[in-house]
Amino acid sequence: MFQSEKLIYIAQEIADERPEFFERKGAGKGDRDTDSFMKELRERARQAFGSDFAEKQICGDTKLTVDFFFPEEAAIVEVALSLRNPNSEFEKDILKALMAKRAGKNVKTLVFLSKPGAVKQHNQPGSLAIISWANKEYGLSIFVRELVNNHVACPP
Repeated sequence: MFQSEKLIYIAQEIADERPEFFERKGAGKGDRDTDSFMKELRERARQAFGSDFAEKQICGDTKLTVDFFFPEEAAIVEVALSLRNPNSEFEKDILKALMAKRAGKNVKTLVFLSKPGAVKQHNQPGSLAIISWANKEYGLSIFVRELVNNHVACPP
Protein backbone atom coordinates (compact mmCIF):
# COMPACT_ATOMS: atom_id res chain seq x y z
CA MET A 1 0.00 0.00 0.00
CA PHE A 2 1.29 3.46 -0.88
CA GLN A 3 1.99 5.76 2.06
CA SER A 4 -0.49 8.29 0.69
CA GLU A 5 -3.21 5.61 0.69
CA LYS A 6 -2.24 4.54 4.20
CA LEU A 7 -2.54 8.17 5.32
CA ILE A 8 -6.07 8.37 3.88
CA TYR A 9 -6.93 5.15 5.73
CA ILE A 10 -5.60 6.64 9.00
CA ALA A 11 -7.58 9.84 8.41
CA GLN A 12 -10.74 7.79 7.84
CA GLU A 13 -10.15 5.93 11.12
CA ILE A 14 -9.89 9.22 13.00
CA ALA A 15 -13.03 10.58 11.30
CA ASP A 16 -14.89 7.38 12.23
CA GLU A 17 -13.95 7.94 15.89
CA ARG A 18 -15.49 11.42 15.89
CA PRO A 19 -19.30 11.34 15.54
CA GLU A 20 -19.52 15.12 14.92
CA PHE A 21 -16.61 15.25 12.47
CA PHE A 22 -18.71 15.84 9.34
CA GLU A 23 -21.01 18.49 10.84
CA ARG A 24 -20.50 22.07 9.68
CA LYS A 25 -19.40 24.00 12.75
CA GLY A 26 -18.31 27.40 11.48
CA ALA A 27 -15.32 29.46 12.53
CA GLY A 28 -13.96 28.93 16.01
CA LYS A 29 -15.31 25.49 16.88
CA GLY A 30 -14.64 24.21 13.37
CA ASP A 31 -11.08 25.53 13.44
CA ARG A 32 -10.42 23.88 16.81
CA ASP A 33 -11.85 20.57 15.59
CA THR A 34 -9.70 20.72 12.44
CA ASP A 35 -6.59 21.52 14.49
CA SER A 36 -7.32 18.57 16.78
CA PHE A 37 -7.90 16.27 13.79
CA MET A 38 -4.65 17.35 12.12
CA LYS A 39 -2.64 16.94 15.32
CA GLU A 40 -3.97 13.40 15.73
CA LEU A 41 -3.38 12.59 12.06
CA ARG A 42 0.22 13.81 12.18
CA GLU A 43 0.91 11.77 15.32
CA ARG A 44 -0.67 8.55 14.03
CA ALA A 45 1.06 8.95 10.67
CA ARG A 46 4.41 9.42 12.41
CA GLN A 47 3.80 6.22 14.39
CA ALA A 48 2.60 4.25 11.35
CA PHE A 49 5.46 5.30 9.06
CA GLY A 50 8.24 5.51 11.62
CA SER A 51 9.16 8.87 10.13
CA ASP A 52 7.70 12.36 9.98
CA PHE A 53 6.31 13.30 6.56
CA ALA A 54 4.13 16.18 7.83
CA GLU A 55 4.45 19.94 7.40
CA LYS A 56 7.33 19.83 4.92
CA GLN A 57 8.83 23.03 3.53
CA ILE A 58 9.52 21.87 -0.01
CA CYS A 59 8.48 25.00 -1.93
CA GLY A 60 11.90 26.53 -2.45
CA ASP A 61 12.92 29.58 -0.44
CA THR A 62 9.38 30.23 0.75
CA LYS A 63 8.14 29.25 4.18
CA LEU A 64 5.16 27.50 2.58
CA THR A 65 4.55 23.95 3.75
CA VAL A 66 2.57 21.03 2.40
CA ASP A 67 0.57 18.90 4.82
CA PHE A 68 2.37 15.65 3.90
CA PHE A 69 5.13 14.86 1.40
CA PHE A 70 6.07 11.28 0.54
CA PRO A 71 9.31 11.51 -1.49
CA GLU A 72 9.39 7.83 -2.48
CA GLU A 73 5.96 8.25 -4.11
CA ALA A 74 6.66 11.79 -5.36
CA ALA A 75 3.31 12.60 -3.74
CA ILE A 76 1.90 15.48 -1.75
CA VAL A 77 -1.25 15.04 0.33
CA GLU A 78 -3.11 18.18 1.32
CA VAL A 79 -5.78 17.64 3.96
CA ALA A 80 -8.25 20.22 2.71
CA LEU A 81 -11.36 19.53 4.75
CA SER A 82 -13.11 22.66 3.45
CA LEU A 83 -12.45 21.86 -0.21
CA ARG A 84 -16.20 21.30 -0.60
CA ASN A 85 -16.72 25.05 -0.15
CA PRO A 86 -16.59 27.45 -3.13
CA ASN A 87 -13.73 29.41 -1.54
CA SER A 88 -11.03 26.94 -0.59
CA GLU A 89 -7.28 26.61 -0.89
CA PHE A 90 -7.52 24.49 -4.05
CA GLU A 91 -5.52 26.81 -6.30
CA LYS A 92 -3.01 27.74 -3.58
CA ASP A 93 -2.27 24.08 -2.84
CA ILE A 94 -1.73 23.37 -6.55
CA LEU A 95 0.61 26.36 -6.72
CA LYS A 96 2.58 24.99 -3.74
CA ALA A 97 3.00 21.66 -5.54
CA LEU A 98 4.23 23.44 -8.68
CA MET A 99 6.63 25.56 -6.61
CA ALA A 100 8.03 22.39 -5.05
CA LYS A 101 8.59 20.95 -8.54
CA ARG A 102 10.34 24.14 -9.61
CA ALA A 103 12.51 23.95 -6.48
CA GLY A 104 13.74 20.55 -7.66
CA LYS A 105 11.49 18.25 -5.62
CA ASN A 106 10.23 15.17 -7.41
CA VAL A 107 6.48 15.77 -7.24
CA LYS A 108 4.21 13.90 -9.61
CA THR A 109 0.98 13.63 -7.63
CA LEU A 110 -1.13 15.94 -5.50
CA VAL A 111 -3.93 14.33 -3.51
CA PHE A 112 -6.56 16.48 -1.86
CA LEU A 113 -8.28 14.79 1.09
CA SER A 114 -11.56 16.41 2.04
CA LYS A 115 -15.03 15.97 3.42
CA PRO A 116 -17.95 14.89 1.19
CA GLY A 117 -18.86 17.41 -1.49
CA ALA A 118 -15.32 18.19 -2.64
CA VAL A 119 -15.42 15.91 -5.67
CA LYS A 120 -18.65 17.52 -6.90
CA GLN A 121 -17.31 21.02 -6.19
CA HIS A 122 -14.13 20.40 -8.19
CA ASN A 123 -15.75 18.47 -11.01
CA GLN A 124 -16.75 21.86 -12.43
CA PRO A 125 -15.26 23.39 -15.60
CA GLY A 126 -12.95 25.87 -13.82
CA SER A 127 -11.37 23.29 -11.52
CA LEU A 128 -11.16 20.70 -14.29
CA ALA A 129 -9.36 23.21 -16.52
CA ILE A 130 -6.80 23.90 -13.78
CA ILE A 131 -6.28 20.18 -13.17
CA SER A 132 -5.83 19.56 -16.89
CA TRP A 133 -3.41 22.49 -17.26
CA ALA A 134 -1.27 21.37 -14.30
CA ASN A 135 -1.06 17.88 -15.79
CA LYS A 136 -0.38 18.97 -19.36
CA GLU A 137 2.12 21.73 -18.58
CA TYR A 138 3.83 20.32 -15.49
CA GLY A 139 3.10 16.59 -15.41
CA LEU A 140 1.26 16.96 -12.09
CA SER A 141 -1.59 14.50 -11.54
CA ILE A 142 -4.24 15.87 -9.19
CA PHE A 143 -6.83 13.76 -7.38
CA VAL A 144 -9.63 14.74 -5.00
CA ARG A 145 -10.50 12.08 -2.43
CA GLU A 146 -13.28 12.28 0.14
CA LEU A 147 -13.51 10.85 3.61
CA VAL A 148 -16.65 8.76 4.05
CA ASN A 149 -19.25 9.77 6.61
CA ASN A 150 -19.82 6.43 8.32
CA HIS A 151 -21.94 8.13 11.00
CA VAL A 152 -24.93 8.55 8.68
CA ALA A 153 -27.63 6.04 9.51
CA CYS A 154 -28.51 3.70 6.67
CA PRO A 155 -32.19 3.57 5.69
CA PRO A 156 -34.04 0.41 6.85
